[in-house]
Amino acid sequence: MNPFVFNTTSQIVFRPGASAELGGLLGPRFGGRILFVTDGGLRKLGLCDAALAALSGSGMEVTVFDAVEADPSLATVEAAVEAARAAGVTGVIGFGGGSSLDVAKVVALVCGSGEDLDGAWGVGNAKGPRLPLALVPTTAGTGSEVTPVSIITVGGDEKRGVSSPVILPDVAILDAELTLGLPPSITAATGIDAMVHAIEAYASRNANNNPLSRMLARQALQLLGANIETAVFDGKDRAARGAMLLGSMLAGQAFANSPVAAVHALAYPIGGTFHVPHGLSNALVLPHVLRFNAPEAASVYAEIAADAFPDLSCEQDGGQRCAAFIERLAELSARLGLQARLRDVGIGEEHLAGMARDAMKQTRLLVNNPRAVSETDALSIYKAAW
Repeated sequence: MNPFVFNTTSQIVFRPGASAELGGLLGPRFGGRILFVTDGGLRKLGLCDAALAALSGSGMEVTVFDAVEADPSLATVEAAVEAARAAGVTGVIGFGGGSSLDVAKVVALVCGSGEDLDGAWGVGNAKGPRLPLALVPTTAGTGSEVTPVSIITVGGDEKRGVSSPVILPDVAILDAELTLGLPPSITAATGIDAMVHAIEAYASRNANNNPLSRMLARQALQLLGANIETAVFDGKDRAARGAMLLGSMLAGQAFANSPVAAVHALAYPIGGTFHVPHGLSNALVLPHVLRFNAPEAASVYAEIAADAFPDLSCEQDGGQRCAAFIERLAELSARLGLQARLRDVGIGEEHLAGMARDAMKQTRLLVNNPRAVSETDALSIYKAAW
């Protein structure tokens, strides 16, 4: 058995209504002054109210930063850091989708250590320490509450990441009640995103691919595959919402330690340049990347096919089971109402070559792919997806 390292969030609370107990769950380790990082949409919807009341009720002084946007920019991070320093905060809470959680991670790092963010980009470069950090996801997709990664947009469309166990939070609060109001389109896209995390983690060629990640990926696919349609079409089903939130977290734990690959690498230019939501970006290229990978990864995909789609266990031939798995994923995205083609989200055929060049910059992801991807290969995948 190959040696490996497995890092994850030290405390995970999975309970409906847990966000309304936030002050008591955090306790004295967070001190008395909190920066609460979220987005304006959640604030207007009142989704933050119970959590903020719980913090105030525990005697904490809360500064709310609610200017986080999709694909958060470096300017947003800098503004949040300035707000945190002005308030002299002793702890940070990220509340929302992956963007808010990613901003909270970086703010906790910079304010806790004083280190220059320019030196923290990349893998293992963040030194810490950081401020106490709690993350509360309101979508079931990114798994950011258990990943040591923060992705920030710098200088236009370029994305950079901080990847270090230092930015894993002290506590993750999984409260399915927060996800009940998610629109079907967001539920679908984030759910497919979580499935991609599990699939790519299981098949990753990274040297740290490990038994724990593979086990978690399979459990995630079982939860996600069994519940995603119910969550999309009956959004008030609490059991399905809870299963999706837990499945997303398990997939996050899996890929945090066995990193994702070409699906994400090819999705980044779609999101970064054309501002397509991350989950949908993944869904648009997912079946095409898996078909490309199949000559090298058919047996691996066959192993997990029945986790997502139990009836595929009847298919005895591994190659046919792999092919059926890929087709079922494409059919699932369509059934959930997601766009199927790059042209459907406003991407012209003339853009594909530039996207292929940009995808090649994601070397930290491409090295994990089961099959080597050249720029020509990336262009072919985009053409198939167009």
